[in-house]
Amino acid sequence: MESGDKPQQLRLYLIILLGGGGFILLCLVCLIGGILWKGNILPSGALTRTALVQLFETPVSLLPSPSDTGITTQETGLPSQIPRSTQELPTATPSPTLLFTPPIFFDPPKGIIVYTCFVEEYDQICIMNADGAKQIKLTGDDATSFYPSFSPDGQSIIYASKRDGRFQIYSMDLNGGNLERLTDGIGSLYAPEISPNGNRIVFTAESGGEQSIWVMRRDGANPRPVSRQEGMGWDPTWSPDSDRIAFASDREGSVQLYTINTNGTNLRRITRGVSGIGGRSSWSPDGESLVFYAGNQGDRDIYLIDVNGKNLRQLTDGGDNLGPSYSPDGQWITFTSFRDGNNEIYVMREDGTQVTRLTGRGEADYQPRWGP
Repeated sequence: MESGDKPQQLRLYLIILLGGGGFILLCLVCLIGGILWKGNILPSGALTRTALVQLFETPVSLLPSPSDTGITTQETGLPSQIPRSTQELPTATPSPTLLFTPPIFFDPPKGIIVYTCFVEEYDQICIMNADGAKQIKLTGDDATSFYPSFSPDGQSIIYASKRDGRFQIYSMDLNGGNLERLTDGIGSLYAPEISPNGNRIVFTAESGGEQSIWVMRRDGANPRPVSRQEGMGWDPTWSPDSDRIAFASDREGSVQLYTINTNGTNLRRITRGVSGIGGRSSWSPDGESLVFYAGNQGDRDIYLIDVNGKNLRQLTDGGDNLGPSYSPDGQWITFTSFRDGNNEIYVMREDGTQVTRLTGRGEADYQPRWGP
């Protein structure tokens, strides 16, 4: 090599050396940047929305979420290729896909409901939670039993049962034990109900084709008619203060609702001009209203009226509804309805909304009465 070539060789060596060093330096910078990008050195939250907008063509903030559209979809507008690290990427949780239509949900009412259930060719006494759970049959004799109601403490049930040729009043514990017959020799007896103070029982007594309202002590002693006045009466129910009794009567021609003091005084007619009133009614817990049923046979509805006879309002519309009973807190009403082709037990709010069926065995369930 000639001496004139040495400066050129030196420049070539310098270019190679600088180029190689630059390449190594570039690799080091990339390595450090990669580590920083993975978040091992950057503080938490350093991956900002601005960085996301730079990564993707469509900003995440502009994409509609499932809650905005009401539609669950797999297409979000994001590219199919996902960055290696998605640790900090905000994601939208999709709405679940409904595989079936869930049953109607409501805030469960409190307490227990006792009712008449038709089982194996006989009316029997059953109980269930007020949300329809734990339906249990308490009686099992070959005898018709119906018109059940609770004691105020919820520990016992009284009802009418035909065991010796005519209906008498019986009492049993909540588990069906400790069966006791409370009446004898008065006639056929129906619709017993214990007073809220727990001292007396009111019931319907039928003798010689006449029905009248009677009371007796809690143990069945000292039975007597509430009033000696002429006129039939049936399906009595206590006021919350245990001082008055509401009942149905046709003493003035058509069947209407009345109230009377337990000593037979202060007879008052509550309804006027309401046709087709049925028997069983129920006081509101505050003693201000009565819930009852009325209408043509096969098309009866539930109504609410103030005890002064004013402010009549209809709660149901069609379905043949009967036998209403207030919940202890006054927020719910249970009743029987044929709206689904069979007598079943329902609950609804006091204003007639949120109607929910509780039973559905395919056999008749009716005459519900709410307990504590």
